[in-house]
Amino acid sequence: MSDVSPVLTVAVDGDVRVVTLNRPERLNGVSEELHRRLSEVWRELAEDPKARAVVLTGAGRAFSAGGDFDHLLRHPHDPELRERSIRLDRTIQTEMIRFPLPVVAAVNGPAVGLGCSLALGCDLVLMAEDAYLADPHVSVGLVAGDGGVTLWPLLTSLLRVKEYLFTGDRIPAATAVELGLANRTVPAGNLMDDALALAHRLAAQPAEALRATKAALAAVVEQVSRGGMEAALLAERSTMTSPDHIRVITELASRAHRRPAAPEED
Repeated sequence: MSDVSPVLTVAVDGDVRVVTLNRPERLNGVSEELHRRLSEVWRELAEDPKARAVVLTGAGRAFSAGGDFDHLLRHPHDPELRERSIRLDRTIQTEMIRFPLPVVAAVNGPAVGLGCSLALGCDLVLMAEDAYLADPHVSVGLVAGDGGVTLWPLLTSLLRVKEYLFTGDRIPAATAVELGLANRTVPAGNLMDDALALAHRLAAQPAEALRATKAALAAVVEQVSRGGMEAALLAERSTMTSPDHIRVITELASRAHRRPAAPEED
């Protein structure tokens, strides 16, 4: 196992790479460092000549609770950070779409906000039976710019996209499968074994054919989603300074600092 960063690790399992979001004490909330590493790791893995497939998961009891509150609270007052965050969000989405190897999400717990976008940016999504998805950007005064607008309309109906993005409601694992947001549910104790088995099965497929098929599908995704992605990212940047966002995120951060972190974050 090689540590790429304390907040993001990459383990070697034969020709499969296991990428783990590694801030379990904060439910793998995305700090500035983790945000940066998520924008870099896909290109690094693409350049690994021995890698054939990837599993993405979270350490501890969550996949990712989304944006770390301390990080989010800095955005309204730091224009350079806002620009950098939007640039990183664009890079993460684009790199994941264009990434040449198959990626299996092992959603071991709550996948919220950016965490939800990371899970749904994978090629195949396995969810623990007690896990859930949620994208509460709107509920915390933000536009869903880091993936909800880009990916969800390609995966499920526009009516259901609007329902869950507008309300921020949780989507239990079984419902996510019914909606087309996940491939299947797995007992929590079997999740990593099943995800690795699937990744190794994909790694054993003829590499050129698999990569070319994924590249062709990526072209479809980019063609359909590019305009929406850019519109959403620019709108998200604008709402980072909105009174509603500042009020809600300040209240949530204050509550979080008074008790153990809960997966309510963007």
